[in-house]
Amino acid sequence: MPVEREIFGHLPDGTAIERVTLRRDGGLTARIISYGAALQALLVADSAGAIDDIVLGFDALEPYTRPGCYFGMTVGRYANRIAGGRFVIDGAQVSLACNNGPNALHGGINGFSRKAWRIVSAEDGPVPSLTLTCRSRDGEEGYPGTVETRLSYSLPTPYELLLEITATSDRATVVNLTNHSFFNLDGTTAGDILQHRLQIAADHFLAVDETAIPLQEPPRDVTGTPFDFRQPHPIGARIRHPDEQLRRGRGYDHNYCLAPADGLPTDALPTDDLPADDLRLAARVEAPHSGRIMELHTNQPGLQLYSGNFLDGSVAGKHGRLHRQADAFCLEPQIWPDAPNRPDFPSARLTPGMIYRHRTLYRFTA
Repeated sequence: MPVEREIFGHLPDGTAIERVTLRRDGGLTARIISYGAALQALLVADSAGAIDDIVLGFDALEPYTRPGCYFGMTVGRYANRIAGGRFVIDGAQVSLACNNGPNALHGGINGFSRKAWRIVSAEDGPVPSLTLTCRSRDGEEGYPGTVETRLSYSLPTPYELLLEITATSDRATVVNLTNHSFFNLDGTTAGDILQHRLQIAADHFLAVDETAIPLQEPPRDVTGTPFDFRQPHPIGARIRHPDEQLRRGRGYDHNYCLAPADGLPTDALPTDDLPADDLRLAARVEAPHSGRIMELHTNQPGLQLYSGNFLDGSVAGKHGRLHRQADAFCLEPQIWPDAPNRPDFPSARLTPGMIYRHRTLYRFTA
């Protein structure tokens, strides 16, 4: 059967956490756990046909529940950072839990990544899919409004993983959700990702201060900087340049302002199964060793590039492997960081009657 369900573990209060496996014959296998609606594993063939897992994670539930763990998680109510854990909406001051120095990060101490999501359906039809929901109550982590979120993972073709998220609120609030998978296209037991060739459809990025909050300036042009990935470059080719922004992030940890049009040119496989509406190609990554290629298509205005700068060997992942700096990269489609405090940024405001929509497609070839 294309869809399998099993108990992955239990939370301290006895709540059962399930793992659901989605498969396409001759193609991808995706495993998702209901804790944090996390992508726990993604099995993809390389250029020789060998199958390997390409996302960091754990073989058991307990490590996912530790503070600061975001491997594969769905993060929110606000992905990325909000300066000072404060913003104003409709004249009212909102104060959030600060869990990243002076700032709020990824929804706070008990954000969406810390929730046991409810499985609504696990479909084993022509397009295997999993749908989960969660509720964030008014005042949770300081955010106004009760937010109802619905998320689905599906395999529309043997080579594609589609993530779709919708959310509604009964009060004016802010919402910004994303998946926080750590990728290594050579496999989770391979070396670092510094030779992975990355291309991003963005002319500008957001420069940040020492606490990773965007500076009070317009987006910076990438031209002539180590942040220019408009043409493919190895992630590590310029990561040691004496650039103040690389120093502040200990590498890449910056939001790219995505091009509003069609993005990068592509020779990818045609897809008739998907509506040709709001998805555009934002990034492409190629691993020279395995030959795996990942394209990321999204409807979001920003893409956070993170080069695994704070992986320090203190965490043992699958198969007991210790993950160290640059063992993986993240590409997180999202609204820009600190947008609730920046009227010049794309808005994260969600009001009653509106629907927040996030769509991201991962396409794999070799």
